[in-house]
Parts: sequence; structure tokens; C-alpha cells
Amino acid sequence: MKLSELYGKGRTVFSLEVFPPNKSFSVDTVYEACEKLAELKPDYFSVTYGAGGSKSGRSTCDIASYIKEKCGTEAMAHLTCINNTAADIDEALELFKAHGIENILALRGDRIPDVEPKKDFLHASDLTAYIMSKGDFDVAGACYPETHSDADSQIEDILNLKKKQDSGASHLITQLFFDNAFFYDFREKAAIAGINVPISAGIMPVTNKRQIERMVTVCGASLPQKFVKMMQRYEDNPEALRDAGIAYAIDQIVDLISDNVDGIHLYTMNNPYVAYKIYDAISKLL
Repeated sequence: MKLSELYGKGRTVFSLEVFPPNKSFSVDTVYEACEKLAELKPDYFSVTYGAGGSKSGRSTCDIASYIKEKCGTEAMAHLTCINNTAADIDEALELFKAHGIENILALRGDRIPDVEPKKDFLHASDLTAYIMSKGDFDVAGACYPETHSDADSQIEDILNLKKKQDSGASHLITQLFFDNAFFYDFREKAAIAGINVPISAGIMPVTNKRQIERMVTVCGASLPQKFVKMMQRYEDNPEALRDAGIAYAIDQIVDLISDNVDGIHLYTMNNPYVAYKIYDAISKLL
């Protein structure tokens, strides 16, 4: 099923993101988390390509295939281009086709320190166009409510996003944000620029201090005063901070759904407990 077909039906599309294993845990742990998360009946899962730009196309495909075949839920595989040649992308696309994966999130990807980026694809829009030329795929794109860190301005960033749409991106998923005002401002300006594909809001429930410090460093998300006060108040009480982070995410989601957001994309961090708590609070709204 093409994921773009889910949108525009008068309801909020609800999706979950999981990531492949690293050296600290096994793929069986990921499969177990996916099985539990699938009980929430999300519209689809997305499966990341690997933190820090590491190649994990095989495990991404394996997990996406497991979600489709064993969990009975549609899956979207991430695919990055900054560290891949056209031949690498061809190999990944053939792997996806062989496993029935027809939905792809096309990304530039993270630079790997001391590794020279490949030159075949300079931007995610280039990768999007290439994927569209290689088969019957439904391609999504990423977007940045607070502007991509490499862009000189928000205007430049939104014009680059329009290129993704023009290259074939059928829907978009935002980077995480903690202040909905950034999302609403971005959505309005994107519409003015002619971007008319559905946009899902990426929500990250922050459940520990280390997590937020890493996310802010990697993503550059702004922290509202309300969020900072919450972190400071409960930083020495892990369970309280977890519950406060869940409550903050729920508050964000309720506001977004009330403002007719196209979709909610929940960054689960492979944590069913957190996803269940959030879903229980918002399921009737969806």
C-alpha cells in the first residue's frame, strides 16, 4: 500500500518510528518492540537507516519486512544518500523490491566524521528523483520546522523542500520540535511556497536528560521555557521526568490534532511503554 493514500480522509494519520539494532542490543529486541507497538494499530511504521550515517540498509529492510509480514502493518524504510553511490542505492532498491517494501523516506543522511561524502547525490531531492525513476515507489521527504542546520535561511530551506515535492515526494515528516508555534509558522510558509503535500508532525517524547541533550545537539531543536522548567524540576527523578516527558508530548499532540495536523509521527525510541501511554491518551482524538 502506498502511504500517501492514507492522507486526506478526514482523520489524523498515526505512525511510529523504530530503529535497527546497534552493538548494545540485538535485532530480536527490535522485533519484540515492533510486535508490542503493532498492537496499537498504527497506520504505518518507519524504520531508520542507522544513526550517524552508518550503513544498515540490510537490517532496515529486514525489520521493515518483519513489520509487514509478521506484524501486519505497513512499513516505510529510510534510505540515505550522502554516503552511498548510485550503485549502492540500486542495490538497496532491489532489496526493498524483493521484500515488498514500496514506501521509502529519502534522506540526505548524516555526515560521518573523517569520511568523504559520496558525490552521486548531493541532496535528498536528487535521491527522491532517482528513486522515482527506478520503480513504483512511494517516496516521502523530511522537513524542518526550525530550518535545516545547513540552510542559510528559512526561505532557502523551504524552497529546497519545494524541490523535494517537485522531485516526487508525496508526503513529508518533520524533524522533532518542542514548540508547536514553529510547526504552525513553517506549515503556513510552506503552503505559501506551493508545498501542498501532507505533512506529519514528528514528536519525540523525552524521557531522560541524556536523551534531550543528544537530540538538541544533533537536531538543533529549541527548548521552550515550559520544557526547560520541566527538565530542571525532575532531572534527578527519572520516573517523574519520564512521566513529565510523556505528558508534554501528549499536550503537543492534542494541540496539533485540534489544529488539523495531517499526521502524528511518534519517535518511539523502540520503547513500547512510552508509546502505549501516549496512545492511550490520544486514541479517541485520532
